[in-house]
Amino acid sequence: MDKIKVLVVDDHPMVLEGMRAMLAQISFAQLTGLASNAMDAMEKLKQDIPHIVLTDINMPEVSGIELTEKIRKEFPEVKVVAMSTFKERSYISEMVRNGASGYLLKSASREEIEEALLSVYEGKLFMSLDINLSRAEKQEMKNTPVLSTREKEVLHLISEGLTNPQIAEKLFISLHTVDSHRKNLLTKFNVKNTASLIKTATQKGLL
Repeated sequence: MDKIKVLVVDDHPMVLEGMRAMLAQISFAQLTGLASNAMDAMEKLKQDIPHIVLTDINMPEVSGIELTEKIRKEFPEVKVVAMSTFKERSYISEMVRNGASGYLLKSASREEIEEALLSVYEGKLFMSLDINLSRAEKQEMKNTPVLSTREKEVLHLISEGLTNPQIAEKLFISLHTVDSHRKNLLTKFNVKNTASLIKTATQKGLL
C-alpha cells in the first residue's frame, strides 16, 4: 500500500518529538511535518498535503476544534484525528461535529495509532479504546455519518445551491455519479430531501 502521509500538530515539543519517534516505527506512515500551532499547520498543509492530521485539541489562540473546521473547509480531502487527554473528553463530540474522523489519547500505544491511521484512511470513524464516553456522547458520534472526500465536496456544493448538472461539471464527474452521491448522502443522514439534508448536516457541524 502507499504510505499514509501524516502531519502532527501540538503546542508541546515533547509530544511532537514523541509522535515523530512513534510514527518512525510505523512502516506505512510518512511524516510530512510537525506544527506547533494552527497557523503553522495550515502553512504546512499548503506545502505538502497529508492524508491525515493528528492534532491536539487544547492549543493557544486557535484550538484544535477551530483548526479541524478550517481544514474541513480548505482541505476537504484531509482527515483529522484529535489527540487529547482524559481531561478534554468533553470536547470529543465537538471535534467530530466539526469534521474530525477520530480520537486518540496521547498515551495511545503504537498499535492503537496504527489502527487509527488505517481506519481513518479507509474512511471509518476511530475512537480510542481507553476513552470512556457517556451513552449520549456515543450516540451522538454514532449518529454523525462518516463521509468520503467526494461526498463532502458534493454536500458543500449542494448547500451552495448547485444543481446536479452544475456539480457534475464542477467536479468533472458524470451526472449519474452525482446522483449516486446525493442518494448516498440522503441515506447516511437518514433524510428524505435536500432541505432536510442541509439542515441536518449543518446541525452536525458538517457544513
